[in-house]
Amino acid sequence: MARESKKDPSEMSVEQKLKALYQLQTMLSEIDKIKTLRGELPLEVQDLEDEVAGLSTRIEKIQNDIADLKANVATKRIEIETAKASIEKYKAQQDNVRNNREYDVLSKEIEFQSLEVELCEKRIREALAAEKAKNEEIERSTEALEERQKDLEAKKAELEEIVSETKQEEEKLREKAKVLETTIEPRLLQAFKRIRKNSRNGLGVVYVQRDACGGCFNKIPPQKQLDIRSRKKIIVCEYCGRIMVDPELAGVVTEQKEKGKK
Repeated sequence: MARESKKDPSEMSVEQKLKALYQLQTMLSEIDKIKTLRGELPLEVQDLEDEVAGLSTRIEKIQNDIADLKANVATKRIEIETAKASIEKYKAQQDNVRNNREYDVLSKEIEFQSLEVELCEKRIREALAAEKAKNEEIERSTEALEERQKDLEAKKAELEEIVSETKQEEEKLREKAKVLETTIEPRLLQAFKRIRKNSRNGLGVVYVQRDACGGCFNKIPPQKQLDIRSRKKIIVCEYCGRIMVDPELAGVVTEQKEKGKK
């Protein structure tokens, strides 16, 4: 016997389309619940990862600054030795001058080189003080980094535990939703996804509750309620734009029916 060909979504009745949409909504809501179970953990993990990366970059930058300060100190010490050697040389030359003019020129050179020594020593003191402050900053940043890394490891372990518990269930739901989407007319599916995206609670399809929209809870006119129950056309809420179905199609037993059974 030949296998029955898959039904074209465009050939489905409105009732079948509404059923498929509500089933899809139910599956996606279950996936949303799983995401809610994870809560803010993925965001917290991301924030901690960013903070750890920022602290690591900061420490690396400070270490580079310290290396520059040390190199600067070493350069200034060489300049001091050079200046002192020049002073000794000029002092020796003063003993062999022929006139006061030459003596004054050498005295000015000695004075200039002495000022250079003082300036270099000042720059060294400043660099050493800056290096000390940078080392203290590295110590604080390293402590903060270690704390954040511990927090990150704890949050990651917590998230992995929740994901491992729900991953299989989520994958099954996603696979079922993917298959169900192929049975829905593309334009209708696109409209549903747009409504769902614009909805705070992620509901694109809702059932009528006590003569009101199950999404925004605004009252529905009697005629529109009849249209919804007839399942002859797709009805959207004039207030929130969600697609509405009757409770029976959604598999919900209303209070009136419960009373009637009793």
